[in-house]
Order: sequence, then C-alpha cells, then structure tokens
Amino acid sequence: MARRRRAEVRPLLPDLVYQDVLVSATINRIMEDGKKNLASRIFYGAMSIVQDRTGQEPLKVYKQAFDNIKPRVEVRSRRVGGSTYQVPVEVSVRRAQSLTLRWMKAAVDNRPERTAVERLAAEILDAAQGRGGAIKKKDDVERMAEANRAYAHYRW
Repeated sequence: MARRRRAEVRPLLPDLVYQDVLVSATINRIMEDGKKNLASRIFYGAMSIVQDRTGQEPLKVYKQAFDNIKPRVEVRSRRVGGSTYQVPVEVSVRRAQSLTLRWMKAAVDNRPERTAVERLAAEILDAAQGRGGAIKKKDDVERMAEANRAYAHYRW
C-alpha cells in the first residue's frame, strides 16, 4: 500500500498594506465566520494604535512580539511499554507559527479591554515587551519541556 503524501500547502498571498505573508496569516486567524474585512479592520486598527503608543514602525513591533511568543520546544506524548511519557521535541517553523497565532488569538480573546482593536493592540505591545497571556502560555509550554528533559532519549 502506497504511503499518502502530506497535503500540499497553498501559498498565502501577502496583505495589501504591509505586503507581508505573516500579516495575512494573522488576519486569517483573527477572522471569524468568513468576515475577513472586519478582521482586517481590527488588525490595521491595532497597528495604528501600536504606532501611536510606541512611535515605532508597527510591523517591526508586531514581528518582535511574534518572535517573543514563538515556542522553541514543546512536549509530545509518546507511549513506551505501558507508560506514556511527555517527550520534549523541537517545534517546526510551520507549527511554531501556527501555535503563536493560536496563542495570540486566545490571549486577545481573554483580555479585559472593550474593543477587539484595543485588545489586539494591547496584546501586541505586551508581547513585544515579554509579558501578556500569549507569552505566559509559551513559557508554560517551554517549562514543561524543560521539566521532561529526562525523557528526551525517547524522541522519534
């Protein structure tokens, strides 16, 4: 029986304002119920707030926040004998981006600010400075991997 190949990834087109694929991925992650125009307004509104508060290029601040959230290692469950071990593994580039966007969206949804634009801007600013909900999630995941370093030899 022939092995099935992993599905081909459709290339993501860069966004219209910053000409960046990462921004497109972020807008797609923010989008709910196919309302891409609303997601775009939320993201670009947050970028203008970031520009006002920092006085820096907002895309640069966003990329700094993104890099701060991006995980390096995570744990995967591995069954050996009758036991299940949490084995630390390095995170691939695609998975790191996916996790980062997922954690950022969850952190934004849990923030207390009134509007989605304010919540996203505040989370980006917090993440750029190394704090916030998404950074806490990344730290928890990496701490778990560090705690289970003894099982690294079960890596596959």
